[in-house]
Amino acid sequence: MKKLFIDIGGTHLRSEIEEGESIIRETVSSQTIGLLSYIDTQISLHPQISFIGISYAGQVNNGIIAASPNINIDEYEIVAAVQSRYGIPLVIDNDLNCAILAEAEYWKVDNLAALFVGTGIGAAVIDNGKLVRGSRNMAFEIGHIPYRETPLRCGCGRNNCIELYASGSGMEKWLKHFGRDIYPDLEQLKHSIDEAEQRIALAFEEAFLCAAGVLITLSNPDLLVLGGGVIEQNPYLATLLREKLNHYTLSPSLEGLRIQMSVLDNAPLEGAKLLERDNG
Repeated sequence: MKKLFIDIGGTHLRSEIEEGESIIRETVSSQTIGLLSYIDTQISLHPQISFIGISYAGQVNNGIIAASPNINIDEYEIVAAVQSRYGIPLVIDNDLNCAILAEAEYWKVDNLAALFVGTGIGAAVIDNGKLVRGSRNMAFEIGHIPYRETPLRCGCGRNNCIELYASGSGMEKWLKHFGRDIYPDLEQLKHSIDEAEQRIALAFEEAFLCAAGVLITLSNPDLLVLGGGVIEQNPYLATLLREKLNHYTLSPSLEGLRIQMSVLDNAPLEGAKLLERDNG
């Protein structure tokens, strides 16, 4: 039987269909198709699918999508919808929760935090081997902590989220605000001769350092894992953290702390593959 694993973010939907040693991979724009519509298509093409595991860039609780600032939602009660249509078991969790499950499996660490920056910025924490979820599976939604008021609007509806600074979508919104029609490339903005573009990059770095400092202060991990498309494209951010994190967090929290770049090709997708095991 086949298993379908999906990682859906604000930019891409990546999937793998596994059948024994065989894997079929696909990447499509998450802006052009809804999650349920995509599942419908895959089940039509592969009627032997027996399990679906999903890593989702949004707030998810008990199989229901509560909100997603960067994704258009075509079905909130996704588990119930798939169960009623096809009778196929589906487990869905927040993408950072999935990512940190995969990172914990790889690094073999019981106390770790993950900070990923792509379209948005997200975090997750494992404490003494247990994923910290909160009462509604929304613990460590760091992208939406209040930071600074802006003339912009976050996907969640507020104007002061840290995601408006330290994320791909945040950079894009600032570029549009300043009338710049260019791709939000952090390295390019950092070395631009345009003052507004430089300011966007510097504001990103400041917010990124602040987010990491808050995460480390609150979770006190042994290991901080960095990932996501923006960080992968700008590995200097790991060096920046090592050099300046002491100005953004309690000194005792830094004792023995390791900072590592994720070495997994797609940690959220790898974590989605663990959902069947952890929810069996």
